[in-house]
Amino acid sequence: MQIDVNGKQIDIGDALRGHVVGELTASMEKYAERPTEAAVTFTRDGHEFKCECSAHLSTGMKAQASGRAGDIYAAFDMANDRLAKQLRRYKRRLKNHHKARNTPFESFGASSFVIEADAPDVEDASESLQPVIIAEAKTSIPVLSVGEAVLQMEIGEEPLLMFRNEKNNEIGVVYRRDDGNVGWIEPSSTPPAASA
Repeated sequence: MQIDVNGKQIDIGDALRGHVVGELTASMEKYAERPTEAAVTFTRDGHEFKCECSAHLSTGMKAQASGRAGDIYAAFDMANDRLAKQLRRYKRRLKNHHKARNTPFESFGASSFVIEADAPDVEDASESLQPVIIAEAKTSIPVLSVGEAVLQMEIGEEPLLMFRNEKNNEIGVVYRRDDGNVGWIEPSSTPPAASA
């Protein structure tokens, strides 16, 4: 398994790198059957350190976790504990549903855009409705069952996940609701009736 340990404007010493590799490897081997790669990034945020961990599994699932603390080792330990908890839940759910995915899930390419939140005032109303694109990136939309989509959203700590439902080949979205439950949006197979 490949583990990349980086610091944004922080020098990562050999002692910290060795601690991260050792602890993360132990967590991943305990809860993830076939981890492929992981990335750990440290940043400084005021008087605290922030650690972001992400792990890619051979099934295509991606788990993410973060931690903050005044000590850089404590920030990593917090993120590693959260990541291990997510992987433990993932492993338990696979056992409970008796369905282990042996092959990676499929995905197809898509474009992702970042739109400026506060567009400048424009006198012409037609121009003001056009969003200002700040950045564009390539992303992928996975082909999953609804249960796998919910699981991927939870272990990836994402607020929502767009996916193609492997059962009916329709695009769907699962999202975390304000009440703590998970919502699921899927297009209707019949078009809405026209209003008179």
